[in-house]
Amino acid sequence: MTGRLKAPTGRYGGRTAEERKAERRRRFLDAALRLFGDSPGFRAATVAALSQAAGLSTRQFYEEFRTLEDVLAALHLEVNGWAEQAVLDALARAEGLPLAERASVLFHAYARGVTCDPRRIRIAFVEIIGVSPRLEEQRLARRARWVDLIRAEADAAVARGEAAPRDYRLAATAFIGSVNGLLHDWSAGWVDASLDEVVDELVRQLLGILRPEGWRPEAG
Repeated sequence: MTGRLKAPTGRYGGRTAEERKAERRRRFLDAALRLFGDSPGFRAATVAALSQAAGLSTRQFYEEFRTLEDVLAALHLEVNGWAEQAVLDALARAEGLPLAERASVLFHAYARGVTCDPRRIRIAFVEIIGVSPRLEEQRLARRARWVDLIRAEADAAVARGEAAPRDYRLAATAFIGSVNGLLHDWSAGWVDASLDEVVDELVRQLLGILRPEGWRPEAG
């Protein structure tokens, strides 16, 4: 033989197998956001319909996911991840601001991240509910991360002398329920207010929790 066969590189059309796999997964998730977050919703969707919406085959679906529930689980985490990144980016911008201004910056970032697409609201607060014990555990675990973030902000405010010292575990859990409920209702058109008004109300509630009536900061 005068030459050698080259070992396969795994590239097709200039892309690696991993890149093609990531693209397929992205197309399924984008299609799921449309179908689960709008019409027909998760419970009425099928693998065939999702594959058609993604422009892919059912065989390719099963190469990426086992069930539609797996797609919903991945999409729920992604929607929360987008909102979390918006808040983390806002934290950098809010560095050094007084408590009220800091809270306003953070909640505006969260609200915009969640409500910029009504389908995200539906995924995060509607479609995920009651699907299975597995997804309920995921939902509660993801909500616990938001509770931990609020507690960390509250504890930092206490350390700066801007908030009353206490255990904020229960208060943060109750407050995040108010946040999610109000934003969902606003997105559904059940609250006659602008998004800025909704956020301002949430900030007032948080400040009322952190600075209860009668509390005064200690003189420095």
